[in-house]
Amino acid sequence: MSKQPVSRRQFLNYTLTGVGGFMAAGMLMPMVRFALDPVLVQGAEGEYHTTKQKVDELTTTPTRVDFSYEQKDAWYTSDVTNTAWVYKDEKGEVVALSPVCKHLGCTVNWEGNDHKNQFFCPCHNGLYEKSGKNIPGTPPTRPLDKYPTNVKDGFLQLGKPEPQTIA
Repeated sequence: MSKQPVSRRQFLNYTLTGVGGFMAAGMLMPMVRFALDPVLVQGAEGEYHTTKQKVDELTTTPTRVDFSYEQKDAWYTSDVTNTAWVYKDEKGEVVALSPVCKHLGCTVNWEGNDHKNQFFCPCHNGLYEKSGKNIPGTPPTRPLDKYPTNVKDGFLQLGKPEPQTIA
């Protein structure tokens, strides 16, 4: 068995192929990671944020509850402040509604502009019932979003707002 020496042309061919493959892998890895990362990262679904509102202090009258939490977007961390209108219904269950109008995204107020027992949007005179259902004949076409609620150590926790389907 005799070993054949590697020619200069073969050596350059092997070297350039190896370097080219290494460079291609270096360029493709970030793209593959970008595509797969959202699938592999555990989501924040079902995550609740604790408010300063004690559940036993809630009444049947909607109360504005502001709450803050830390949000991480890639490498940037920021503090987010949200608001909810919270009350207890006839059954004693906690109801938390988003204050964001479904017409143009303005903020609704409880009994605003002398509208008794209704949420009022000042942008275009939108009205919602106490349950969050939009009142026909006013600009909003959908009900207010509803926060999932939880209680921990007597304090109210709110999840991510979800669309309501009220008939």
